[in-house]
Amino acid sequence: MITIFITIPWFHPAYKAGGPVQSVANLVNEYAAPGIKFYIYCGNTDLDGNVLNGVAFDEWVSYNQHTQVWYTSSKKREIIQLLVDQVKPDMLFINGIYGVHFTMVPLLFCKAPRKIISVRGMLHSGALNQKALKKKAWLLGWKLLGIHRRYQFHATNEEEKGFIQKQFGNKTKIFIAENFPRSFNLKTPAKKEVGHLTLVSVGIVSAMKNYLLVLQAMAACKVAIEYHIYGSVKDELYWQSCLNVINRLPANIKVLHKGDIQPSKVEAMLSAYQVFILPSKSENFGHAIYEALSSGTPVITSHNTPWNGLEAAMAGKNVSLEIEPITNAINFFAALNNKEYQQWSTGSAVYAAKAIDLDKIQEAYSIMFQQGTDV
Repeated sequence: MITIFITIPWFHPAYKAGGPVQSVANLVNEYAAPGIKFYIYCGNTDLDGNVLNGVAFDEWVSYNQHTQVWYTSSKKREIIQLLVDQVKPDMLFINGIYGVHFTMVPLLFCKAPRKIISVRGMLHSGALNQKALKKKAWLLGWKLLGIHRRYQFHATNEEEKGFIQKQFGNKTKIFIAENFPRSFNLKTPAKKEVGHLTLVSVGIVSAMKNYLLVLQAMAACKVAIEYHIYGSVKDELYWQSCLNVINRLPANIKVLHKGDIQPSKVEAMLSAYQVFILPSKSENFGHAIYEALSSGTPVITSHNTPWNGLEAAMAGKNVSLEIEPITNAINFFAALNNKEYQQWSTGSAVYAAKAIDLDKIQEAYSIMFQQGTDV
């Protein structure tokens, strides 16, 4: 039996924090190695601070056959220390690098034979440029404490491994294990009309996702576009800038912010749209992007995600982060007829299926969790 104690600020049924929550949920749902037991320690609220409904707090709650979750209502250091002492895990698997209670406390005050830090895209250059001075100071503190020398790291791909090494040096011990994805069934899209396009985005409303750039690109489109945004507003000032553009868009462009969407409803929702758009500044995985592709929804995104080579596969468009390329990509899909669009829809699903090797992902986690400290 190998016991893994996971720390993360939010966990299901919380969902508004996006990718990291889904990454951990997919991990404990999909990693099927015998003799593995997960204990997840998280908060009892969602990203917006609202208390979670339908779960018990401050006790171990069964999530699946091999996973227990503790939704804490208190961030006292003594609580997590006591729980770790009681569970006696073989490993602490710490998600994120900037938090105090869910990152620094388990790193510095909890006892376990091994500690692995999953950076969850937080060291990507695009992410570091947000609140740059604060993050620079935090990472300097890590280096002064020698955290990068004392513990191991988890990266989801070679690029993220490079970002970790750039911060902490080439001697840093790093495991690479891709995120487990959540795949959807191929949808049956509505008939595509030339000159019309339905677009959708799913993701936290913040500068990282580049919603403002999408809206600015749409302003130059002459075709009929209906664009819906799903996700909580993380940055109110940024969203106000988006609203200023929305209020000036021409009559052929209709934009609605649909608010949050529960993960269980995403698959059915995607069937109502023709193209998914999210030209993020950085994504270490991009669950919403992969889920859209797997459903047969072509994607417009940046080059700063793992999902590149989209156009060659007839799965979407990778664009530079400028207005004109995004406008051109939107116009391209708007101009497709129904037969042409069906080819791109099929191409998206084929691309998604080829992009993931579940056996390889399973093996990578087995190496990280079960085969000691050598990397």
